Amino acid sequence: MNRRHFELLEAARRALPEGFKTELSGDIIVMQASPSALHQLNLSKIRRQFDGHTPTGYIDSGNTDLESPQTAKVRNPDLTYLPEAAMTTMESSVPAELALIAIEIVSPSNPENDWVGKLRDYPLMGIPLYLIVDARQKNVTLFSEPENGRYRLREEAAFGEAVHIPEPFGFALDTSTLQPY
Repeated sequence: MNRRHFELLEAARRALPEGFKTELSGDIIVMQASPSALHQLNLSKIRRQFDGHTPTGYIDSGNTDLESPQTAKVRNPDLTYLPEAAMTTMESSVPAELALIAIEIVSPSNPENDWVGKLRDYPLMGIPLYLIVDARQKNVTLFSEPENGRYRLREEAAFGEAVHIPEPFGFALDTSTLQPY
């Protein structure tokens, strides 16, 4: 990873007011305001379901930087599951390839970040599952099986339908309680 890019990312974080997220995608720094209460409600409903199926030795983590030096990317998913051992560091980031999944609740102010940028970056970073919850469209999309820089499989469900989350979680995600924007 270009050290200068990482330094710029850290400088942007220090300069922004509290409540902003910053990420790095190649040469682009992405900044975004804190999420709404409705965003957090939907995220909590998703987290509760995943927590009941989390593999031993893994924990949930929100807003943890996932760093991929080989792709020059630092992304910060709304929710991910990482080995507990990887979280015993004072570093601000962990290796992206350790994440079991990246979960994003689409921001109404910047949907392209989740649907374009992160959909491009997460498979390159070695993240095996990517779940997008789009409350604007009232649907959930799971991407899986990364290969050659993209996800091979895509499963969609409208709010109210179940989405099969594969191993290592292995359960049907209930979307009936998710709230639209």
